[in-house]
Amino acid sequence: MNSEVIPFRLIEQKEDTNKLVIVLPGAGYTTQAPLLYYTTGAFYNKGFDVLHINYSFSRQELSSLNEGDFAKGVLLAIDTAINDKKYSHFYIVAKSIGTKALSYLVDHTMFKDAKVIWLTPLLQNDAVFKAMVNSNHEGLCVIGEKDHFCFIEERFEKIKTNPNLILKVVEGGNHSLELDNDPIKSIEILKSVISYINEF
Repeated sequence: MNSEVIPFRLIEQKEDTNKLVIVLPGAGYTTQAPLLYYTTGAFYNKGFDVLHINYSFSRQELSSLNEGDFAKGVLLAIDTAINDKKYSHFYIVAKSIGTKALSYLVDHTMFKDAKVIWLTPLLQNDAVFKAMVNSNHEGLCVIGEKDHFCFIEERFEKIKTNPNLILKVVEGGNHSLELDNDPIKSIEILKSVISYINEF
């Protein structure tokens, strides 16, 4: 990550609103990919402004990523995007590598009452795991049962002890919350995940 502000896009309602959802994509799963595209629509239709944080990484940058610097970069992009706004009601939706930034953002005073959505959280990452076990934030976590990167059964069992989290496991779901070789069923899964998000 260099010192420039991470690119972002703020999608605003026609009228002023005090509600903002911040979307933190995956490394290769952008805000235009199905889960985040429809999540954007769901929140926009509920009267939220939507802030996409559009980082991108080379393979080399990913392997040497400093999580603290990454989280600071994300926070700087958020501050830059909303510095003249008066939001008081926040949701943060993070997918995959975005959950690394989210594990830091939950400690920021601006987000003390934010609701958080962990999509395919990196449970193998200690900071993400600890943040999920200890978080006081109302949260929703959706993870694929066949997500070989992130679904670690003993860690998932520990997260279940946090009463603030609603946990959903997608049967047969991979890291994109899709089924390998079954696009039709994958669309059905997408529909149910967006319904979970919409209800939360």
